Amino acid sequence: MAPPLLTLQNIHLTFGGTPLLEGAELAIYERDRLCLVGRNGSGKSTLLKIAAGSVEPDMGERFVKPGVTWRYLEQEPDLGGFKTVEDYATADLGPQGDPHQARTILNALGLSGAEDPSTLSGGEIRRAALAKALAPDPEILFLDEPTNHLDLPAIEWLEATLGASRAALVMISHDRRFLENLSTRTVWLDRGETRTIDRGFKDFEAWRDAFFEQEERDRHKLDRKIVREQHWVVHGVSGRRKRNMKRLGDLAKLRSDRQKLAERSARAQDKVALSASGAQASGKIVLEAEGLSKSYGDRALVRDLSLTVHRGDRIGIVGPNGTGKTTLLKLLIGELSPDSGRVRVGAKLELISLDQKREQLPPTTTLKDALTEDRGDMVMVGGKQRHVMSYMKDFLFQPEQAGTPIERLSGGERGRLMLARAFAKPSNVMVLDEPTNDLDLETLDLLQELIADYEGTVLLVSHDRDFLDRVVTTVLASDGHGLWREYVGGYSDLLRKQRLDNVPAAPKPSGKDVKPKGETAPKTRTKLSFKDKHALETLPQKMEQAQSQIAQLKSTLADPDLFRKDPTAFNKTAGDLSALEAELADMEEEWLRLELLREELESI
Repeated sequence: MAPPLLTLQNIHLTFGGTPLLEGAELAIYERDRLCLVGRNGSGKSTLLKIAAGSVEPDMGERFVKPGVTWRYLEQEPDLGGFKTVEDYATADLGPQGDPHQARTILNALGLSGAEDPSTLSGGEIRRAALAKALAPDPEILFLDEPTNHLDLPAIEWLEATLGASRAALVMISHDRRFLENLSTRTVWLDRGETRTIDRGFKDFEAWRDAFFEQEERDRHKLDRKIVREQHWVVHGVSGRRKRNMKRLGDLAKLRSDRQKLAERSARAQDKVALSASGAQASGKIVLEAEGLSKSYGDRALVRDLSLTVHRGDRIGIVGPNGTGKTTLLKLLIGELSPDSGRVRVGAKLELISLDQKREQLPPTTTLKDALTEDRGDMVMVGGKQRHVMSYMKDFLFQPEQAGTPIERLSGGERGRLMLARAFAKPSNVMVLDEPTNDLDLETLDLLQELIADYEGTVLLVSHDRDFLDRVVTTVLASDGHGLWREYVGGYSDLLRKQRLDNVPAAPKPSGKDVKPKGETAPKTRTKLSFKDKHALETLPQKMEQAQSQIAQLKSTLADPDLFRKDPTAFNKTAGDLSALEAELADMEEEWLRLELLREELESI
């Protein structure tokens, strides 16, 4: 293997007396596809900044191969001091840089370059920063949350562009699908240390869970050994003083090791305790929209939409930025009046909402005051009082953060704060506008579980494809011109249906067409062919067998010692798993195609 382009060794960094990085390591190779994962606050962005050379560690070594170029996409780009977006995007091209490349990327992302940076939205700022990072064609790209505020077309464009890039990629992202599609290697930053798996993010979570299980088994073994040694101290022979003193010293070391392991386990397993405060059930019909339309000038965002939302529905609203997703959401919940049509709201609705702008609380508001609404030390949660310090812990805030102004919280912490404020209120309708922005993967998992267990109705705007697939039952998608179409299922189901819809139909002959003599008109197909019918009958069994084999392979990979003992076997098993999962996805798509065809033919 060629030597790495960049290495970090034994990196240590302490903030405010608390160690953040304790011996972290990183190696980046040519055309690497590396994702850096870990909980919010674990130091991922800091480690990325150290790799990019913008932060100095307290201790450790950073080595960059001579001549290697890199660019860093920060999480919150600053466009201040630039007159136009093009000025910003071309500012650091260097002597060999091509301004035309920056303009090409800006245009591909929907920007002309002439925009005033002070007027840009969050998504436009992210597009400008991507153009600045990509234009010089560097050998290493450091990307901190590159999909934040991007819509689905932009995310898919970015995936294709990065996939074709010659650059080594080091990515931090909460977007599971993005990481699964691009990464081939994973670095896990956990409690100040890094661990590397030579597989992409798709295999990471099973490996991480197996690691935690092994750590828990080690803790139990250590507990039992301490019990045995304590029994000896109390009941053992008092002679042979030197030997006895050594055993006492060993016991003291065991206790010390146990304390460290317990502290590490506690740090690893802190989780956000998300729970939504329930209210009385709403009526069976939550809302009905009839002939809903809304335009701004000549631009129609919603045209003649009719929709019925039933109790318990989970509806995802998707579309490119600017197509009116938030507008539609506000029309449905009555925050905005339509130009025509009407919305009838059901009975007994109690609604909570999470705005994508995170409510824009005054930046000097403290964490405690934001939760208590500046009313002492108690917060109302589901109609009951709780001490604010206790409620803060549910969302992974420490007591010493109570007086921290919102402006000093990270993006992820602000996201958790707004979830805490929203979920304290009783509700039976949950309205979430881009709730996944800045949340770490563990918090996303818990938010998904909360929505799955929620007994009310959910209206959701999101660009996170994996999140949509996991939580929604119906998708409303925009055509970009004000028409909205309803699809049953998640985002992947929407894509399958759109692919089926886009299969070109056979051209219909016009009345003027003259058939050659002896030629008969083709028969209209009224039933499945024998081959299709056989496939429709046998595919379910094949899919079940594939699912069983996938479960066996995942069980094998769950062994935390497999990679250490036999890397070849680990890589082969992981490769077989990826291939089988892809085969299963193809079978599922083929079954869906045939099932839809069967239903269509039966309706003729």
